[in-house]
Amino acid sequence: MNPHPSNKFICIHGHFYQPPRENAWLETVEQQQTAAPFHDWNQRINFECYAPNASARILNEQRVIFKIRNNYNRISFNFGPTLLSWLQENDADTYKMLARADVRSQEKFGGHGNALAQAHSHLIMPLANLRDKITQVFWGLKDFEHRFGRPAEGMWLAETAVDTQTLEVLASHGVKFTILSPRQAKAVRKTRPNGQPGEVGTENWQTVNAETIDFRRPYLVNLPSGAKISLYFYQGEIANEVAFKGLLNSGKGFANRLTSFFSGNDEPQLVNIATDGESYGHHHRFGEMALAHALNFIEEEKKANLTNYGQFLELFPPTWEVQIHENSSWSCVHGVERWRNDCGCNAGKAGWHQRWRKPLRETLDWLRDALVPVFEQYGQRFLKDPWAARNEYIHLLLERTAENERKFLEKHARRPLAANEIITVWRLMEMQRHAIYMFTSCGWFFDEISGIETNQILQYALRAMGYAVDISGKDFQPEFLKRLAEAPSNVYKNGAESFQKNVLPSKVNLERVAMHFAVASLFEEDPESLNFFNYSVSKEFFEKIEAGTPRLAVGRLMTRSQLTHAERSFSFAVLYLGQQHIIGNISDKMDLVSFEKMQTRTAKAFRAANIGEVIGIFQEYFGPEKFTLSSLFHDERIKIISKITESSLELADANFRNVFNDNYQLMTALLDEGLPTPDAWKSIAGYTLNANLRRFFNNGTTGSIRQLDATSEDLRRWKIPVADRDAVRLAASERIFREIEKISIEESALHRVIWLCDLLDALKKLDLDLDIWRSQNIFYHLTRGYRKGQWVFVNENWKKAILRLGNLLNVQVEQP
Repeated sequence: MNPHPSNKFICIHGHFYQPPRENAWLETVEQQQTAAPFHDWNQRINFECYAPNASARILNEQRVIFKIRNNYNRISFNFGPTLLSWLQENDADTYKMLARADVRSQEKFGGHGNALAQAHSHLIMPLANLRDKITQVFWGLKDFEHRFGRPAEGMWLAETAVDTQTLEVLASHGVKFTILSPRQAKAVRKTRPNGQPGEVGTENWQTVNAETIDFRRPYLVNLPSGAKISLYFYQGEIANEVAFKGLLNSGKGFANRLTSFFSGNDEPQLVNIATDGESYGHHHRFGEMALAHALNFIEEEKKANLTNYGQFLELFPPTWEVQIHENSSWSCVHGVERWRNDCGCNAGKAGWHQRWRKPLRETLDWLRDALVPVFEQYGQRFLKDPWAARNEYIHLLLERTAENERKFLEKHARRPLAANEIITVWRLMEMQRHAIYMFTSCGWFFDEISGIETNQILQYALRAMGYAVDISGKDFQPEFLKRLAEAPSNVYKNGAESFQKNVLPSKVNLERVAMHFAVASLFEEDPESLNFFNYSVSKEFFEKIEAGTPRLAVGRLMTRSQLTHAERSFSFAVLYLGQQHIIGNISDKMDLVSFEKMQTRTAKAFRAANIGEVIGIFQEYFGPEKFTLSSLFHDERIKIISKITESSLELADANFRNVFNDNYQLMTALLDEGLPTPDAWKSIAGYTLNANLRRFFNNGTTGSIRQLDATSEDLRRWKIPVADRDAVRLAASERIFREIEKISIEESALHRVIWLCDLLDALKKLDLDLDIWRSQNIFYHLTRGYRKGQWVFVNENWKKAILRLGNLLNVQVEQP
């Protein structure tokens, strides 16, 4: 079969992955200030990259959008399982478009889908033991099947890190191919016509390197076990230019660069590149548009066939064999030393060392091995094969239901288990899950042991040790800290100090969940409806009394782990005194009679406004240990602090607005006379005018465009910059998106279209550089029927308004 007479093919692979960011106990991503104005980095990068690539805009010669394409339909891609899990929860539309793209690519590329699996937890496979390698591959493949509905043909290895044992594991699980960097190829030779190694009459290998390996063909690896697997080596120059040298500045230039690597002969050739998927939109703004343009140019100009690795492998099986450099990767020229030594590879922080990498690796290796006897000793009591059960646990990670838990135990338990024994089984599985997660590669990649990526993997280590204590009573933490103290830090004394300051405070247990409920109950109407993530809370008794600002909450509740089903009862009493002042006490030992006496006495004292007596009763029944606002989960703490400060900010806002209005004419006169404007006035005006902007975009009503114009003019007149420009740009872009969503092609909606046109015109004066790709997508699809001649406008007023809106959005409405 020869789908194109030139036998020239192109495949672009995107490795889409983010380091895990979830709190290891709650398994939710908490707010990250560095990602502002977005909630966290996953949200930000999704907005800049993952979602836009599902609806990438293509411009015509007039720089107007005339096509929108799903890039995932035409490129090879893999998404890390943790990122897919986040997308499924936080952007279901993009998540569905990935699965849809894989289906469509199978239709386009002879039954071969664009999506590849990924080794599950992005650990460096050559540095993992065999047992963890097997679990990583098994979990990655099962995760893929669950999400894409088919077995994976290929698997992406984290950092393309590889050794022969890893290839053996891939092959033994039915993986047909993986992708490596060109410098990972060691030697090649042509196979005999019957498929046996070596050319006819010779067994000689030809040594190759990154410059001499022919990347335009697949290669076969004959493994020691007798198994086989195919390898692709991507074109390193183009990949480097995409990532670091601005090749994405021009879609046509990108396409021409790809096609320039075809040779003149008529042999089947595959020019393929692999890069971080984040290059297309996050690292390079509008990179997704350059990618879409390049793919469009290649197809329309018939420069080559687009394909994916699975199709090309079927059409042109390997005729060459390859040897790899053991323990090699794509982002460390020293092999895999970046993840176990101070090899010199770093993220560029001047003057910092990475001597912490080796002791960190050794500490986590020690912990992994120390947990094995606990897992086997207790696992064998309840499970037929604990390690087989660990592999199968992926099914519960993907879909944890009571029915799936029952099936898991039915398959793996030695006998029917009691409730406390089932709790132990789930703790064993979770201990091993976190013992694997703690090797996620990002923990070593950057420059400092106290960085957020390393803190993340150390959270997993702490979680694993916590389960070990629950299961066996063995506390590995003292020895862990002793070993971690051998890891020098650029910021702290050592890794142990960083661990204690940055990781231990993240810990959540059933008591912390109860404290969270107690504090939140002071401010929430229905605290039981709050999201407790991996935990649940049910109240047995709850009373809240308010007396102006002061509030008292007293209760008894049950907290429960959704993962292990462990549960504990708590009694609590918590007092709010205003501002950030919260005093709370909690106990899991207080009996019902004592609780009822405590509750009666505190309620009576609080109603009598005797706060001192209330605090004394707390201490009498609970003892001196207290909890405060800091006991709240991170996002809820931010939410409540915002509530607490609202009243103060409202007063300040009113005062500033009064000063602004009272002095507006005077300040205008001073300005007109060329007299200096007081700095205090500029500050007050800046606050008030920027507050006006935020209100306009966030109030949800079609406010007066005249007011927006007046605000813009005042900002210009007094030379006041837009404060928090990124946040305002996002708010304005979101407002446009919400309004475009409401448009329907019917006469009653005409006023909304006109208002939206006026808004976009007014926003030009603020020069916000709006990010309105989602609005452009909706408008493009809204008017697609008109472009295709399927309907006409009801009247000229409608047509005029829609054409004006298309012009403002830079979307082509009429066919040229």
